[in-house]
Amino acid sequence: MTLSPDLIHTLIPLPVLVPMLAAAVTLIGGRRPRFQRAVTMSALVVGLVVACLLLYLTDRDGIATLQVGGWDSPIGITLVVDQLSAVMLVVSSIVLLAVMGFAVGQGIHDGTERQPVSIFLPTYLALTAGISNAFLAGDLFNLYVGFEVLLAASFVLLTLGASADRVRAGVSYVMVSMVSSLIFLVGIALAYAATGTLNLAQMATRLDGIPVGTRTAVFGVLLVAFGIKAAVFPLSTWLPDSYPTAPAPVTAVFAGLLTKVGVYAIIRAHTLLFPQGELDNVLMICGLLTMLVGIFGAIAQTDIKRLLSFTLVSHIGYMVFGIALSTQQGLSGAIYYVAHHIIVQTALFLVVGLIERQAGSSSLRRLGGLAAASPVLALVFLVPALNLAGIPPFSGFIGKVALLQAGVAHPSALSWVLVAGGTVTSLLTLYVVARVWTKAFWRSRADAPEGDLADVSPSALIDESEEDIAFDDRADVGRMPALMLIPTIGVVVVGLALTVFAGQFIAITDRAAGDLRDRSIYIDAVLGPGYAEQAAATGGTR
Repeated sequence: MTLSPDLIHTLIPLPVLVPMLAAAVTLIGGRRPRFQRAVTMSALVVGLVVACLLLYLTDRDGIATLQVGGWDSPIGITLVVDQLSAVMLVVSSIVLLAVMGFAVGQGIHDGTERQPVSIFLPTYLALTAGISNAFLAGDLFNLYVGFEVLLAASFVLLTLGASADRVRAGVSYVMVSMVSSLIFLVGIALAYAATGTLNLAQMATRLDGIPVGTRTAVFGVLLVAFGIKAAVFPLSTWLPDSYPTAPAPVTAVFAGLLTKVGVYAIIRAHTLLFPQGELDNVLMICGLLTMLVGIFGAIAQTDIKRLLSFTLVSHIGYMVFGIALSTQQGLSGAIYYVAHHIIVQTALFLVVGLIERQAGSSSLRRLGGLAAASPVLALVFLVPALNLAGIPPFSGFIGKVALLQAGVAHPSALSWVLVAGGTVTSLLTLYVVARVWTKAFWRSRADAPEGDLADVSPSALIDESEEDIAFDDRADVGRMPALMLIPTIGVVVVGLALTVFAGQFIAITDRAAGDLRDRSIYIDAVLGPGYAEQAAATGGTR
């Protein structure tokens, strides 16, 4: 397969342009739900195809760049796609398409008269564009723009339905996000003051020539901003209170993707701008505390959505662990684990949406007998739950083993502490999902303390009702529409594919990690062949 360079350059901006244009079209067709759904699904399918092509091309030919408007780097805006960004684009496109399929199935089944579809679909497409822009950004300010686009869209999605809980969570989320964005802007200002550029490739060469203390201070500010977005402890307390209140499709895409954009930013900054490792020990300690505090929080929960939100925080710690090792093996394991966790966490939150339909609640105090009532639902939950816990031979086990091996190979004593912490966290994760299985699926509903109650409508609905009714008085809550079940199964199958094709995928993550460790590949691709060597010869002053 041979593609011309002009065609490759055409592909690079499409993950941003296609959803943004589709968002505009869906706004125009706001009174035609079928038309809106068709445009949205078409745009997401195109995005997935483009992402797969970009992954193939970057794996075959290396990094590709696009100078927007014909202005050369470092003056103009540069879009860069390497193996890391291509992997993130592919995985995020799969999740975004599946979650939209779930939401469309929900809308078709429930009708649109109570659903703000005309708002939901264009906002969702704007979120997609923001995520893609963040992955493709070749300068620090464009990365900030990507964050702001996806955050603005997430504010709307989080508060759809305007229930008291959602508005309360939305206010908290907005405040935290605004603080994070302000800190990010401060980091951008400091980086520009120190280097005189915002282009990531040129900044990477110039940071080598500034004092260590200044460089560490800039990295510290950016880490705080990215750490809030990635929900790294102690900057993670906002997440469990924000995500569980959102509708099921929104919660699924938030849990799967939004924190991973923050993790991606940490990987990019750590490997390209600050590879010297001055803050690696701090990252290791934060990774350890994120794992342990998150999983202890999960143990204390009685609602499955809050429980999964805490496990989400916990498993961010594994990714931070791999990044902090500053080795190719650790970085490869972190990239693999990011992809695994996006898929598995999304699948579990979609399953929770189905559980709310089947049983009328996501509270463990009300659930029971789901294995007998719906064996299909039990299986769809069990597979990603075991995957999250790291049971062999699932991808969660493969990712954890890769990270633990990298930790064992690392010369520091602190890495061994993280290996122990990672092992304990994995065992406790198994305990948490086993507890959900025992209470929600295995025991009789009559044995649940509040088993006679149910929500009047499942919060999978965008328009949520907070009323309770008797479980036996539910109307159509107990059915799982096929158009909601099929996308959920599809995400679970993709998670299994990460297991079946683990060898091939780890080979890609190994190559991606190798390219990230050799900064000159990125720098020369953006600024021209030999730029990195010349900058090194002049002490980073070029």
